[in-house]
Amino acid sequence: MAGLHLDNAACSRQSFAALDAAARHARHEAEVGGYVAAAAAAPALDAGRSAVAALAGMPDAEVVFTTGSLDALDLLLGSWPSGARTLACVPGEYGPNLAVMAAHGFARRPLPVDGDGRVSVDEAAARLAADPPDLVHLTAVASHRGVVQPLREMAWLCGELGLPLVVDAAQALGQVDCAVGADVTYTSSRKWLAGPRGVGALAVQTELMQRLRPRLPPPDWVSSLPVAQRLELGESNIAARVGFSVALEEHLAAGPAQVRERLTEVGAATRTALAEVPGWRVVEAVDEPSAITTLAPRDGAEPEAVRDWLIRERQIITTAAGVERAPLELTAPVLRVSPHVDITADDLATFAGVLAEATAAT
Repeated sequence: MAGLHLDNAACSRQSFAALDAAARHARHEAEVGGYVAAAAAAPALDAGRSAVAALAGMPDAEVVFTTGSLDALDLLLGSWPSGARTLACVPGEYGPNLAVMAAHGFARRPLPVDGDGRVSVDEAAARLAADPPDLVHLTAVASHRGVVQPLREMAWLCGELGLPLVVDAAQALGQVDCAVGADVTYTSSRKWLAGPRGVGALAVQTELMQRLRPRLPPPDWVSSLPVAQRLELGESNIAARVGFSVALEEHLAAGPAQVRERLTEVGAATRTALAEVPGWRVVEAVDEPSAITTLAPRDGAEPEAVRDWLIRERQIITTAAGVERAPLELTAPVLRVSPHVDITADDLATFAGVLAEATAAT
């Protein structure tokens, strides 16, 4: 690869197998036409849907391919059954998610959290029982902080209270155990699963799926089509979906538990290596079970300028996360570092030194 890729929470590097699968499908489209090629790809796509359902702990769910996580949330909330529209979410909710929620007329209620932004389950239980919303939306790992939410405990709680739990697993699937049996889980391909851009998935338990009312087309036009197929109607990049399915297959073959264990090690090693770099404070605890490390600036360090310098001068890729990623919580930009399983101790030591250099230079 070129340089040092420390930005897998934004977009991973695809494997050769995923790239080859997408390219083969594109060539097949050129040979026999897009629709014939899509029909031939159906077994691979069905395997991808099954893999998403398995990783979400929803083996009987119906899975719809989308263009990404935000598209999945838009499809879901735009199809939500009529009636009152209230949802509970954390104060640090992803900014674009907040925009989608508002666009579909959902009123938000904050879930109680601790000082790290993690849901306080006992307090949440009391609050949700006293004034239940129509759904609970939980982003398993945020875009601006590598703190892991208590998914399993919240899934149990919502089940006890009879509240639908919707899990945004965009930053979680592949690095955090999401097999908690939520009512809805949605994700993207391009992050920890190392698939192509422009594709994601929406998994919905069957009973809830049947209650959804897709906006387009009207039901009387396509009364014979199941809800899941109506949600998938429209133009789509089948080659990207095939690549995503192969990436999921590779992840399952590698062993999801082993990948998660390695990524937890990566997170601890990264936070340890960066703990003393001048100008920055590591946000997460060393033992946070996440491969994302967030660096809050000190003494005037500028995340955007440092990120640009790292790319320009050293071909090192990170993310400068602005306040728009969590507008109800984040008060200043941060630098996000997210290596994958192939990072080495020497890589991290090199990055720590270069980060110090970049901070001084900007």
